[in-house]
Amino acid sequence: MRRREFMKLAAGAAASGAFGSGNFAFAKDDQSPASVQISPEKLMGLFESDNPKVLKLTEKIFRDCILNKVYPPKKPLLKHRWVAPGGGFYGLWIWDTMFVVDLLSTIPGQEKLIREIFQNYWDFQQAWNVKMPKERHDMIPCMIIPDNTNWKDFPAYSQIPILGWGLERVYKRNKDKKLIKMALGNLERFHEWYWRERDVTDIGLIGVGAYSSDVQHGRYETFDFDRSLDDLKLTPHPGRKADPVKNGNWYGNVLVTGNTSYLLLAEKSLARLAVEMGDKKMAARRKVRIKKCAKAIQKYMWDEDREIFSALDRDSLKKYEGLSIGSLLPLYAGAASKRMAKKLADTLDGDAWMTPLLVPTMPKDDPKFQSSGYWRGDVWPPSSYQVARGLYDYGYKDQAAEICDRMVANAIKNGVNEHYDSITGKPIGVEGLGMSCTILTMMFDGMTKKYKLKVKT
Repeated sequence: MRRREFMKLAAGAAASGAFGSGNFAFAKDDQSPASVQISPEKLMGLFESDNPKVLKLTEKIFRDCILNKVYPPKKPLLKHRWVAPGGGFYGLWIWDTMFVVDLLSTIPGQEKLIREIFQNYWDFQQAWNVKMPKERHDMIPCMIIPDNTNWKDFPAYSQIPILGWGLERVYKRNKDKKLIKMALGNLERFHEWYWRERDVTDIGLIGVGAYSSDVQHGRYETFDFDRSLDDLKLTPHPGRKADPVKNGNWYGNVLVTGNTSYLLLAEKSLARLAVEMGDKKMAARRKVRIKKCAKAIQKYMWDEDREIFSALDRDSLKKYEGLSIGSLLPLYAGAASKRMAKKLADTLDGDAWMTPLLVPTMPKDDPKFQSSGYWRGDVWPPSSYQVARGLYDYGYKDQAAEICDRMVANAIKNGVNEHYDSITGKPIGVEGLGMSCTILTMMFDGMTKKYKLKVKT
């Protein structure tokens, strides 16, 4: 079952009323500034492009993927305004939300709203710590479902750890030091939970897991059906004494390139933000983690024969045969050497990864590839953005532009959707999903050549 289908069932009656109607209407006294206090004219006055189709796409994405995704407080678990993914998925996710707040911060006057969105994570972290044993302290879950009375048991797993990346993106745009000051300590504690509970071999590489002992829940910590997790098993922590209460089947036997890269990326953001706030001791602590992780990615995950990064068996460190979009993400984390980056760029230019819409979530030469398969060959705007940004940062700007220009062109033609068929470009899944706003991020980051869009200065 797909993660999002699973969440529809899990949310149950919570996805009702205004949200379930698809109209995204609020009671008047609960309306958020981001959703109602900016006219289309004022919004579009913030951006510039020489292409009317790009401007039309921009207005649609801001309306459907960003402004209409902000919701009023919903106690007891979401005491502040928050962001839902859309499509009936009722809760505050980690992964989806970071792409939304990044672009929300391009609109002046949203500082308080964005602080509130992040405060929900820290509130949950504190509530979790009160109820959980020390080993579990400081986790932030995959999603916070506002009406979930079973929150201590579900979701008993986290998600792709990009909170630090999102905070830095926002700060670069709005320079809100109050946001960073309230976040840094909580974020560092979340990172330490990740290292303690997911780097179970202590070599600097991250796996997945779930305190529920449900294997699929472990997969939900990263890309739902990532090819490298086909044979995932959950076992007791290999470095602790087995105990059904204190050390159950909670820890995955696969070390994944994706989440390892994302945590490294977020650690770099956290270190830079700590420096910005004058906390040299925190920055020094994070740099130790950064150095260890980057070294481990190069040493263990780089596959010289296939010229790509690979997931590993946790216990033997043997590389997995199956490759996925996660195999490309060490580029975005800056974990590749220049030589590795060149080889990986060449690999991406090869037939296995080359589809009309880029970048497929699996290579075509894998027998399990399906052009519309859920993380099995389809294309998602955020993951394609991140691969392109990795190429761009290593100097492969033409290659990055090819990915981004194709994505923008496809969105103009086929609309803004959760994901797409990599061969036909046809939309799949939820229309106007929040994280699909990364179609604009590609242009804002200056990675496109044909399609131009920027924030007016």
